[in-house]
Amino acid sequence: MSARVDYLSNEWIEAVASGIKLNDDIALTARENTVAVTQIVTGTPYGDVTYHLESRDGAISFGLGPASVSDIAFTQDWQTAVGVATGKINAQEAFISGKIRFKGDHQRVIATQPLFLALDVVFSAVNANTNF
Repeated sequence: MSARVDYLSNEWIEAVASGIKLNDDIALTARENTVAVTQIVTGTPYGDVTYHLESRDGAISFGLGPASVSDIAFTQDWQTAVGVATGKINAQEAFISGKIRFKGDHQRVIATQPLFLALDVVFSAVNANTNF
């Protein structure tokens, strides 16, 4: 990825989606992990932004809008999202302190950790070329 993108812009969403599609490790991990996550970030420069990740029946997708049926939903404000994405805020601490609100199946989060860990490679690569 050579062109810089703005965090949570349509271009950022497309860059993450493309990275996920091109990653064989994620494809393999997705086959063993079923989950649908909706992420809502409030107060961004683009208004409230909602995007999703769905891994079902061995297929994985990432894009704008909510998951068709969410197992998990996270809501956070812009400042928290930027802090977590840049490593300035610890995600677990933000969750514990209520800066990230959670709705859904806690067990699904734990069970699908391998998928979330595999996704870190793509998010790190995209975020290296992201304006925050």
